[in-house]
Amino acid sequence: MYAIVKVGGKQYRVEKGDSLVVDRMPDDEGATVALQPLLFRSDDTAFGADDLAKVKVEAVVRGHERGKKIRVFKFKPKRGYKKTMGHRSELTRLEISEIKMLSRKPAARKPKEDQDGS
Repeated sequence: MYAIVKVGGKQYRVEKGDSLVVDRMPDDEGATVALQPLLFRSDDTAFGADDLAKVKVEAVVRGHERGKKIRVFKFKPKRGYKKTMGHRSELTRLEISEIKMLSRKPAARKPKEDQDGS
């Protein structure tokens, strides 16, 4: 059983227990996040909008990391122009905790102001 999910504008193939590194997410370590499924495959395949509404893919944020340093070098010949810059990507490590097909579509979430009771 696996799913194709969309995280930060990129697509990843995930199975339960997989660890993947994605672009930085604002969630804290230990938080559970729901990922947007694009395809679900087990005994049967789900890729329609109605079927994907029943698919639940959850991941746990295991930590925030920084990627490998990339060096950028600019050079113009015969002018004495040389410039070196560097870049490190901000990344988040996710661990897939759950992939399952629900029997029905989950209820819509209420806006935050309704949940507070005010």
